[in-house]
Amino acid sequence: MHTHPALLRKMTTILADPVQYQLSLGEESIQLNRVLGKKISLRFTGEIFCTQCGRKTSKSFQQGFCFPCYRRLLECGLCVIHPEKCRYYEGICQPDDWAHAHCHVPHVVYLANSSGLKVGITRESQLPTRWIDQGASQAIVIMRCKNRRQAGLLEVALKQYINDKTNWRAMLQRKPADQDLSQTYREILAIAEQALEVLQKEYPDEIECLTATNTVNINYPVQQYPEKITALDLTKTAEVSGILLGIKGQYLILDKGVISIRKFAGYSVQFTLPSSSATAEDLGKSHGQGQNDRVGGSDRSSSEVEICNL
Repeated sequence: MHTHPALLRKMTTILADPVQYQLSLGEESIQLNRVLGKKISLRFTGEIFCTQCGRKTSKSFQQGFCFPCYRRLLECGLCVIHPEKCRYYEGICQPDDWAHAHCHVPHVVYLANSSGLKVGITRESQLPTRWIDQGASQAIVIMRCKNRRQAGLLEVALKQYINDKTNWRAMLQRKPADQDLSQTYREILAIAEQALEVLQKEYPDEIECLTATNTVNINYPVQQYPEKITALDLTKTAEVSGILLGIKGQYLILDKGVISIRKFAGYSVQFTLPSSSATAEDLGKSHGQGQNDRVGGSDRSSSEVEICNL
């Protein structure tokens, strides 16, 4: 069984026990949980298309953009990467501009346990997707704010006391030990009290420190974690294949290595599952994708653009 060549997108997920993963390729969708333990193959056709505008490009930037679209993202003072530098209050980030639309919506600050404890931010509407994409096994919302810049300032204040990065290699090698995230939050509030008070005074009624919130536990469909991490790269090896041992974050864990699906967004690929191991349920019609996901097209509207680190 194989699909027609189509543009690779980040996997879509549903929070369940375990997380349910779907890989959409054009009009076809692969229910990845159903092919665990089976041999799969991803073959790169050699073509790359921008996931925003659809133009053919020789190189992908920021996980799916051509250089002109990537440059648009940088017009806002690198606020995609450094949200505290967002120029929202200068009137430069216009809400009707796809590159900056996310600057103007409510955000949350959270604690997550992925490769270890970390602090992070995301749009409120992106939960729990953001946690799953990072491979977090536990997560808890600790603050809400009005826009992305405020979330970035809060994260800067807190990362003096807690890590703000995920070690993707460690995340893929094991399930971390459970943590008491509520207790960690209380401890951070105590030591970061002064810095948080300054921000709350600067933005009264726009920053909320939550007093009661629940920890979300996330389990992933992993049959076996790798002892050693070998990153597979479609630009170096046109065909990546192996037994699918697990899925975590936006990674496929194969017996021969791991591959980040999100890293290769916009790459034209063909997915293959040996006919002897395929069932009718493994391949289904995707209701959220259309012909424009085929090679040479883009179905991404201005309101749907996905930017990493959001």
